[in-house]
Amino acid sequence: MSTPNSDFRMTGLLDWLKTCPASLGLDPSTLVPASSDASFRRYFRISAAAGTLVVMDAPPPQEDCAPFIDVAHRLAEAGLNVPKILAQDLSQGFLLLSDLGPTTYYDRIQAGVSDAKLQQMYREALAALVQMQTANQEGLPLYDEARLTSELGLFLEWYVTVHCKVTLPPAALERLDQVFNLLAKHNAAQPRVLVHRDFHSPNLMDCERPEHGQNPGILDFQDAVSGPISYDLASLVFDARTTWEEPQQLDWAIRYWELARKQGLPVAADFADFHRDYEWMGLQRNLRILGVFARLNHRDGKAAYLAHMPRVNQYVRQVAGRYIAFKPLIRILDELDQVQTKVGYTF
Repeated sequence: MSTPNSDFRMTGLLDWLKTCPASLGLDPSTLVPASSDASFRRYFRISAAAGTLVVMDAPPPQEDCAPFIDVAHRLAEAGLNVPKILAQDLSQGFLLLSDLGPTTYYDRIQAGVSDAKLQQMYREALAALVQMQTANQEGLPLYDEARLTSELGLFLEWYVTVHCKVTLPPAALERLDQVFNLLAKHNAAQPRVLVHRDFHSPNLMDCERPEHGQNPGILDFQDAVSGPISYDLASLVFDARTTWEEPQQLDWAIRYWELARKQGLPVAADFADFHRDYEWMGLQRNLRILGVFARLNHRDGKAAYLAHMPRVNQYVRQVAGRYIAFKPLIRILDELDQVQTKVGYTF
């Protein structure tokens, strides 16, 4: 952890913790890093009277705690296990949160988990997803066609142009635009629900202790939007950090679809139609992720994200190779992959 001398925000954070209710029994000397993410946010764990708590440091103006508080309230109202907000200072960007435990789904998978345990975890995640999609979405930003189209631009700007160092000719750009427009239009036409946007293994907590609440705990929901119903399922089954083979993807997708229909959510009545919906949504998401990971590396110096690119690329190919409409995209990917091989990318 940074020292107060080298980290001015740490000085402010320690000062703020002293103003929190004495009944919490906080011990600032125990503050240790818990995690960080692709944004400016970072998290610390601190000992307290009732166990451990989590401190969020979200520096303004880069980050805003208000959406986190808003969405946490919506999800809690829907009966989901999200951090409780015990103290806050929005002007400084500090939140004190209940602790959902130290182990994410990703941690559990990386450490090795039996198939029985894995299936239990993901059935609980699917049930939570259906429950989350009943939450109040009123007033959330719209994940509409314009925004979906804009985000696809990250693939061209950062993955194609910066990362692969390729300038596509006008004809290829036109074909790519046609693919983007088809994807954005189809996905924006899906029924809207509250969309987490990163409902995948790093943001789901395996809550094994009673004090951490029901499984799964849900984190990193502050970017929630009102958007396509298949988006979060696509996040889960096309996990950018964990490879799931297609039979497993299908098993979880069918289980979700059955739960969603039972809940009365507006999914397609025919699974074949829903399968296309979540696959096209996954293709859109993974094209964006290739751009985001390239940007994190080249702009922000976070090279670790490069390790996940081959997996995401394979997810893109899995879907694009199934539909005639995406053949132009496959041709572009073939060219980009050859470029990367020639320049020695190994990830």
